[in-house]
Amino acid sequence: MTEKLEIYKCNVCGNIVEIINPGAGELVCCSVPMEHLEEKSSDEQMQEKHVPIVTIEGENKTIRVGSIAHPMEQNHYIIFIEAISPDKKYLKRKFLYPNEEPKMELKSPCGYDKFIARELCNIHGLWVSDYNN
Repeated sequence: MTEKLEIYKCNVCGNIVEIINPGAGELVCCSVPMEHLEEKSSDEQMQEKHVPIVTIEGENKTIRVGSIAHPMEQNHYIIFIEAISPDKKYLKRKFLYPNEEPKMELKSPCGYDKFIARELCNIHGLWVSDYNN
């Protein structure tokens, strides 16, 4: 059974899909079951470049990828950063491309006092942290 907002990847062609409406079926692409990308929050060797970090700048919040800036090269970069409400009703996502700074700003009117910060690295997968103000 899939769950809302889970992310799956085809290890043959690279397609990435997100679950909008959960179901019982198996996700298949290129005649092969898709890999469910597990959310990671710690890994001693990669945590410093992957775990989303939320900072407050004035009335705005900024999500940055890692305590050390993540590389944003052609072959290794952050695909997106997002903030998800705890009930999974609201989501704000920013898609990124090589050579862009890996950060997303949340303006104060969005009202996010608690949220899940998530980012997807094209090589090292899905990383997550919780923000509670």
